[in-house]
Amino acid sequence: MAEDGGPGGPSGGNLLFLTDEQLRKGIEAMFFAYRGFTADPDRILEQYGYGRAHHRAVHFINRSPGTTVNNLLDILGVTKQSLNRVLRTLIDDGLVESRVGNKDKRERHLYLTERGADLERELSEAQRSRMRAAYRTVGPDAVAGFRQVLEAMMDPDQRRHFRSFKDQS
Repeated sequence: MAEDGGPGGPSGGNLLFLTDEQLRKGIEAMFFAYRGFTADPDRILEQYGYGRAHHRAVHFINRSPGTTVNNLLDILGVTKQSLNRVLRTLIDDGLVESRVGNKDKRERHLYLTERGADLERELSEAQRSRMRAAYRTVGPDAVAGFRQVLEAMMDPDQRRHFRSFKDQS
């Protein structure tokens, strides 16, 4: 009998009875997978003097062109001061454009410039390549299960944001 919870293992029949050891292995797998998932973009970001906060901002501005600063704050769950520091850098470097709202002049709508879109493509392609290889290795059933697990781990407002982006695809 497999000890890792794989097919035929102790967790195969009923996932409600995972042992602490199986959960610990899952937690550690998440840590190492995240490290791998961010390694390629981190190398690219380093060339620009950027960090992961810049990557997340560029990613979500790309996914929702014209998003407001307040919406981006809500999605990223960071402080206004932290986001402003990141946006200031991206705007000053010509990667993001901030436009005054048509209806509400206090709103700032964010768009990637051509250079910003190029950076976003480079970062995303590095992650898509890693995910594509992993998905091909494990197959469609595992991919679907993985997405279900990730979504189940999200807080309700994170899940709401995720589903709004999922519906855009």
